[in-house]
Amino acid sequence: MAGRREDIRPITQHGDEILREPLLDAADAATLLGIPRSSVYEYAQRGELPHVKIGRHLKFIRCDLERALVERRIGI
Repeated sequence: MAGRREDIRPITQHGDEILREPLLDAADAATLLGIPRSSVYEYAQRGELPHVKIGRHLKFIRCDLERALVERRIGI
C-alpha cells in the first residue's frame, strides 16, 4: 500500500542522502556561519548561499553551507 511509513525512502542526489540531517532555518544557519540572520537572508536572496524555499520559508542543508564555504576560501 502506497504512503505507508516503511515506503518512505531518503531523498538522494548523486548517491548522497540529502535529508540525512535536519534542515536548518535562517537562525540556525546564521549561528553556524557566525553572521547575523539578516545577512543569511540577504546572501540567500543574492544566490550566494544555497537554500531550499518551502512556501515562504528558507531552509538550509548543512553540507551545502559547508561546501559553499569551501568554494569561497581565499589564500589557501
